[in-house]
Formats: sequence, structure tokens, C-alpha cells
Amino acid sequence: MARIPSLKSLNAFPHAEEHLLKKTYSGAVVTILGLLIMITLFVHELQFYLTTYKVHQMSVDLKRGETLPIHVNMSFPSLPCEVLSVDAIDMSGKHEVDLHTNIWKLRLDKYGHIIGTEYLSDLVEKEHDHGQEHHDEQKKHEQTFNEEAEKMIKSVKQALGNGEGCRVYGILDVQRVAGNFHISVHGLNVFVAEKIFEGSSHVNVSHVIHELSFGPKYPGIDNPLDETSRILHDTSGTFKYYIKVVPTEYKYLSKKVLPTNQFSVTEYFLPIRPTDRAWPAVYFLYDLSPITVTIKEERRNFLHFITRLCAILGGTFAMTGMLDRWMYRLIESVTNSKTRSVLR
Repeated sequence: MARIPSLKSLNAFPHAEEHLLKKTYSGAVVTILGLLIMITLFVHELQFYLTTYKVHQMSVDLKRGETLPIHVNMSFPSLPCEVLSVDAIDMSGKHEVDLHTNIWKLRLDKYGHIIGTEYLSDLVEKEHDHGQEHHDEQKKHEQTFNEEAEKMIKSVKQALGNGEGCRVYGILDVQRVAGNFHISVHGLNVFVAEKIFEGSSHVNVSHVIHELSFGPKYPGIDNPLDETSRILHDTSGTFKYYIKVVPTEYKYLSKKVLPTNQFSVTEYFLPIRPTDRAWPAVYFLYDLSPITVTIKEERRNFLHFITRLCAILGGTFAMTGMLDRWMYRLIESVTNSKTRSVLR
């Protein structure tokens, strides 16, 4: 095929004759330096392309009729397991007869080591009557101490004397409506509690929240109450954690969807007063946000990766070429000046 004579003039990469090319040591150093820079930037850019990034989207929550799982893992270093109970209240006013629970209590010695375990079967399910506080719903009738109560009082006092604590952990499944659950000594008969603690001011609800979440974990989630410690010294009172639960969907790169929840929290401590009739407790009052957050894992576009790679490699090649020319001219000028001084 005949070649077009004028096509040669469009060549952007003209080649010099081999005998016209001059190789220098400075050029070799610049070449090695440029290769190292190119390799480093290529590896960095490849890692950047292979890592995923997250896209956050918000929409109205349309879920109905589902339950809200609450994962609890807490320690009470100053209260034995025998006196602790978990109370759950549904703010819809409906009696939760099908509330599924799987809660366990671990007995702890004064050093925090486990010395026993038992299933927490005294979960209290209550109806909420608006305008009334649930801690005032105590029966006010006299009860005599039978042998079982006296035995329990003796056992609890012995545990308190030994410095026993309790770890409560498990899962609560509640309706997706506003409500609260709390851990306290409310499960005790008021007369038994008075006999054990000799007043509500002696109930120490110091606690450590090892974990509190409202669903399974996903990469990057931050549960603000994890590893929270609240220790009381020479005082008593009620802790209240006000929680706003945000429904969340996490979509993996494989298109797998993980439904879960995030939450934010504010806390309040109310010291006990001699005139208070309520007993100290740790309350978790939660409400649900009407907005769902969707978090999607995304991978960067391959064409963007190629574009950035060409820019990096081409830019490095151009800069090393300029550096080589500058070094060559500098060395040439220094060499020529020395030659002239010797001739003189």
C-alpha cells in the first residue's frame, strides 16, 4: 500500500538517530528516581481504586409491623443479680403479651469475675397509661414476710457484704414504637427492698454499658454508649438515657442489604432526695426517627482510574524529563567554565 507522504509530518514522536543520543549518569539517576515515583503513585492509586466508599441517602421510613431488637450488655458492680429486674413499657398503651426476650444475668465477684449465671425470667411487661409514671404503679397493701422472703433478704445482704455485682446481657424484641426499658430493683416487693437497703438512698445503680445497640453492626457504625461507665460514690439517683433511634439500611457491594438502626443519645442524672418515693434505676427512653438512612458501598469508576493513572504517569514522565534537561545543562555549564579556567 502506498504511503501518504504528508502523513509523516503529523508524527508527534520523532526519533533521533542512535549516534545522536547521549546517555549520562545524571540522566540515569533521574530515570531511576522517576520510576520509583511512578511505581509508588501507581500502587497508591490502585489501592484508592480498590477501596470502596460510602454513599448516604435519606428517605421516609415505610416499615410497618416489625420488631425492634435491643442488644443489651451491662454490668452493675454494686447490685447482686437477685435484686435486678428488667422492665419494658410500650408507649402505645398496648399490653405486649408476645414480647420475646432472651436475657441472662451473670453473678460477679468484687473483682468483676463471673461466679454464676441464671436466666432472667422476671421481665416485667406493662401497659402504659398516659399521664402516670410507671414507677408509681406499686401495690400499696401490707404483706407479711414469709420464710422465702426472709431467706432472700439474708441471701441478698450476704451478697452485698461480699461485694457481688451482676452483668445483664441479651436481646429484647419490642414493637417499633416509642417506649422505654429500665434495669432496677423495681421487681422487689417494696417492703423487701426496704428491709434489704434500708432506704432508696442506699441503692447504688453504678453501671458500665459494655454494649447497647438496636440491631446488627455494620462496618463503621458507632454506638455512642458502648464502654460507657457511670460510677457513683456516696450518692444515689436515677440515670436516664434519651435515645433517638434512626432506622438504617446498609447495602454491601455484593447487593446484600443489612437492616439495622443507628442512634444518638443524651443523658441525665437525677440525684435521689429523702422525700422521693421512687427507687433509683437506669432508664433507656427511646423514640424512632421517621427518616431512614441508606448507606451504600460503591466502587470508583474504572475509566476514572485509567484517567487518573495516565495523568500521574504522564505528569511524572514530563517532570523527570524537565529535571533531566535542567541537570544536563547545569552540569554542562559547570564543566565548560572549569575548562575555560584551565585553558587560561
